[in-house]
Amino acid sequence: MKIFKNIKQVVALLALPLLFNACNDYIEEEFYSGVTSENFLNEDTADQLIVGVYAATRAAYNNHSYRYAGTDVFTVQSEIFSVSSENDYTSFNAPETNGLWTTNYQVIAKANTAINRYENQINWSAGKQTEKAYGIAQARALRAFAYYNLVQQYGGVPLELVEPLSIRNDYTRETEEAIYKVVIEELEAAIPNLIDAPETGRFSKRAAQHLLSEVYLTRAYKTYALATDFQTAANLAVQAIGTYDIRSQSFARVFDYDNQVNPEVLFAAQWDGAIDADRGNNMHSLFMTAVQVLPGMSVINKYGKPGNNLMPTPYFYSLFAANDTREDVTVHRVLYADKTDIVGTDNIVAGDTLVYFPKQALDITKLTDKLNRYWVYQPDQYLYGRPDDIPGVNYLYSKNNLFTNFPIFKKFDDEIFFEEGSGARDAFIFRVAETHLLAAEAFLGAGNATQALFHINRVRERATGVADYYTTINLDAILVERALELAGEENRWAVLKRMGKLEERIELYNPHVIDHGDFDATKHLLRPIPTREIELSPTTMTQNPKY
Repeated sequence: MKIFKNIKQVVALLALPLLFNACNDYIEEEFYSGVTSENFLNEDTADQLIVGVYAATRAAYNNHSYRYAGTDVFTVQSEIFSVSSENDYTSFNAPETNGLWTTNYQVIAKANTAINRYENQINWSAGKQTEKAYGIAQARALRAFAYYNLVQQYGGVPLELVEPLSIRNDYTRETEEAIYKVVIEELEAAIPNLIDAPETGRFSKRAAQHLLSEVYLTRAYKTYALATDFQTAANLAVQAIGTYDIRSQSFARVFDYDNQVNPEVLFAAQWDGAIDADRGNNMHSLFMTAVQVLPGMSVINKYGKPGNNLMPTPYFYSLFAANDTREDVTVHRVLYADKTDIVGTDNIVAGDTLVYFPKQALDITKLTDKLNRYWVYQPDQYLYGRPDDIPGVNYLYSKNNLFTNFPIFKKFDDEIFFEEGSGARDAFIFRVAETHLLAAEAFLGAGNATQALFHINRVRERATGVADYYTTINLDAILVERALELAGEENRWAVLKRMGKLEERIELYNPHVIDHGDFDATKHLLRPIPTREIELSPTTMTQNPKY
């Protein structure tokens, strides 16, 4: 059973300072009235606080700000000459608020409250000491996760490890180095008290080892890194992988809707609650077009509506080899009609092919034949623009109101959703295939190419059946494999930044950056602090350089 199905939801007991803002708690299964934290919280109900931290964590993970835009594998669905500051870094200014900042500080605030109440308010009996330690360990691990999300993007941020009890206007930023130190200390303290195989939805010991591996790996590139960071990251990744063999299930099986709880997934944000209000996943709406405007497609269709203006770059589509089974799982190369309609003299019925995106360009004879039955968009036609009509066919390009057509994402397809929201599919946060790629990168950094090759080839083998595809390894090879395996799951921007590859690769592969990008490494390797946070602590909070 999933955590949000069989555990009562957290009671809204917490008062958060303005730094953390406010959010709606998810109340489920039992409702309480006329209670306060003093008469409600005891050793039998304390877990409600921990569930509240998980609820905040899934909300943070549902915010995709800054994860994809302005990278080598994702760009915007607009004219090449159009300006989008997060994607091409032109006129990138500080926003008033930002969901990444807000949602992660909500996690921190709830974790701080839970830890304080566990340690100082609740009277624990001798037989409940293990439960006490387990609750605190979960809260510390999730708090560390939130701080890691923040430090990657903003550098140094305010460090608060106590329960928020009042509104403040004197927040200050700790150094980036100090934040990494705290994140590492928190995870190392949490791991001994976490469980190897906890209830589904809980943060396991292996999930914490995966996260700590990534934290050490990220710090390993910093000027303040320890000489042992790469090797420590590698060791932790190996521990997180454990005895699990990713070849025991196919990539397709990992993403089967009926297999969301499976041994490859180390941690997931879960959205299929017992009531509709819990269904808030929006990942099915990422990287897709407004298919609902196509003839033969209903407004309420099986694909949904786009939830952002992003799309994969042509470079991304070019990465899939002919034998790579991940392509068919990751993208839709065929879109099917779900209602009757007419285009030219062609009568569309539900189930007919409506749009086809061939992997290889078709010659004019095959293209003309197919355009009598459905639209065809060649690999060089995915970016914004309308191809010239081919005279005499039913499916003239001018009859399609969409100006951007590309193979939309498939791997996050949901079965319970409404348009761009209300999805019920679990969102995978850590899975073992990524752990292998962390291990490959860490072993490479530690100078052990043999082990680095073992881990990257294990991922490639599951996808292609080829055991030793890579004979040499570098960061670019790892980035290719991460794109193929983890597109839409990984924080691509943070990974490129970590490796020192962001500027190089966007200038090679992001079409809008190539056309008019304005990336400045002295500015854009950090995100701007939201202006509201500066206004809340005007004499103590500082902005990142050049914003």
